[in-house]
Amino acid sequence: MSADLAQKNLSFNSARFMVSASRLDECPPDYGAEVAFAGRSNAGKSSAINTITANGKLARTSKTPGRTRLINFFSLNRENCRLVDLPGYGYAKVSRDMKDDWQQHLGHYLNDRRCLRGLVLVMDIRHPLTDFDRMMVEWCQHNNLPLMILATKSDKLKFGQAKTAMQDIGRRLKEFSCVHHLIMFSATSKQGVDECRAALTAWLEAPEDAAEATL
Repeated sequence: MSADLAQKNLSFNSARFMVSASRLDECPPDYGAEVAFAGRSNAGKSSAINTITANGKLARTSKTPGRTRLINFFSLNRENCRLVDLPGYGYAKVSRDMKDDWQQHLGHYLNDRRCLRGLVLVMDIRHPLTDFDRMMVEWCQHNNLPLMILATKSDKLKFGQAKTAMQDIGRRLKEFSCVHHLIMFSATSKQGVDECRAALTAWLEAPEDAAEATL
């Protein structure tokens, strides 16, 4: 990495679309650092990515849950630093064969991608810890992958309700050491954006040997 690039501060506002991949062999070269975003359909994953990057059109949002069927890569201004938007999981109106196929390729990405530094699990604060959410938490725990949880749509609840919901989520996740961050988040009010960016920066800027020791 050049001295100029090394001196750049990581800028999420610089995020730009790179490529979409349906299979692991279509992904960018497996080096550098990536953080992936996962979430059940309609949990607010695309809106969260767009808010974090201050680009309302970066990740596609749709009123049709499960629209995202590809692994989408976004480059940042730091060399070989990327954000990754994983396919939504849920009640997408696709065939069972297509759903099984894309979940299989998603599993290959999560299991085999060596530059993956952490996973951001996006869940609706009003409906947290669905079966999919639990599966992802348990997968991260089993694979020693750092996990950040964004409890989205916090603006839909009164402050006291949101605080109680966060405390309940924290209690239910207490046994999972993989959970490094639990953040109350709102794409509308921008609550939690700065905290999320700081945590993402720490993961993406960690020395490669330190990251490998964590994984």
